[in-house]
Amino acid sequence: MPHIAVIGAGITGVTTAYALLERGYAVTVIDRQRYAGMETSFANGGQLSASNAEVWNHWSTLLKGIKWMMRRDAPLLMNPAPTWHKYAWLAEFVSNILSYRSNTVETTRLAIAAREHLFGIAARENIDFDHVRRGILHIYWDKPSFQHALKVNQMLVEGGLDRHPVSAAEVKSIEPALHGDFYGGFYTPSDSTGDMHKFTFGLARACERRGARFIFDADVERVERKGRFRIDYRSGTLGEGEPLAETIGTDGVVICAGSASRRFAAMLGDRVNVYPVKGYSITVHLDEERSQNAAPWVSLLDDRAKIVTSRLGTGRFRVAGTAEFNGMNRDIRHDRVKPLVDWTRMLFPDVDTNRVVPWAGLRPMMPNMMPRVGKGWQPGVFYNTGHGHLGWTLSAATAQMVAECIAGEFGVDAAIAA
Repeated sequence: MPHIAVIGAGITGVTTAYALLERGYAVTVIDRQRYAGMETSFANGGQLSASNAEVWNHWSTLLKGIKWMMRRDAPLLMNPAPTWHKYAWLAEFVSNILSYRSNTVETTRLAIAAREHLFGIAARENIDFDHVRRGILHIYWDKPSFQHALKVNQMLVEGGLDRHPVSAAEVKSIEPALHGDFYGGFYTPSDSTGDMHKFTFGLARACERRGARFIFDADVERVERKGRFRIDYRSGTLGEGEPLAETIGTDGVVICAGSASRRFAAMLGDRVNVYPVKGYSITVHLDEERSQNAAPWVSLLDDRAKIVTSRLGTGRFRVAGTAEFNGMNRDIRHDRVKPLVDWTRMLFPDVDTNRVVPWAGLRPMMPNMMPRVGKGWQPGVFYNTGHGHLGWTLSAATAQMVAECIAGEFGVDAAIAA
């Protein structure tokens, strides 16, 4: 059977591997970390949120970015230092404002389709990922933001989503733990949450049981086609810390490498204009019964603060958000983490924030906010990357899409051929 290499063992890489294994392909997954799901898939907001499918290509996003540029704690922060990649990406972002509506509707449809694939995988492989199916509640503090949300809701409903407005009183009844004077909200009962890292790690184990090979601690240096594909990487150590150079040959390659996808695409003659948009999260450990009772179970999205939440079992509460345009910078900054802690204390005053674990990850975003899924210019090259803030939400569907694309190029579905 054809041998396919998947570069990247985050959520998109591992779901892609699984979709290929289901079709009978031989699969090797290569990742620079020691385990699956250790970078952007490690501690994200946790939402499986078709209700958050609105793309960012809107004039209001640009105006907010300019307004917040001098605020170090702003929900959207851009380092003004000029780089060609950043400003070229922003120019393309602006050019896609015309596709704002159509891309939002399409993203909604894709997110709804992804649910069934992901839930089916979890059931088949018996993966425990702290799944909570209590819906997602969007909260709004004033009438103008609520009115804008009404317009967004029309697009989400057009995409097939059951999302409806709720009054301030209904907001409190849906999530009694909330403290605040809200104008209203929108509730999506079919959305849910879960621990993406636990799911990714568990699915990687399932892939291994199905015959996949995982090569970890492997820094890919070159990918090229010479008849078959040759992937050069350095793995482990030799002597006193010298990496061991190794090579693997495959019939095809799928790039699922997050923000590094742009570099690998360039090696293969493609332009995949992914930009790393940093997001932050805190995991609040609910060590005492009082905190456990005071933390919400319904997942939240505060549109004003651009903050989302997830309850991960009895003992953890995840709070995430912000967007930072600062290149491949993974630093965890106190001034970016503090607003998440302050927000938690304001809306949930009885939650003890004594033990909080901060994290930052780089969301791989395309300028049109749509994932890059499909063929490269060379035969045997494929992409499943650029999911931005919706990698967890969309990955199970885009994995099926790229697997079908691969089956089409190789002539027949490998599972049928077997």
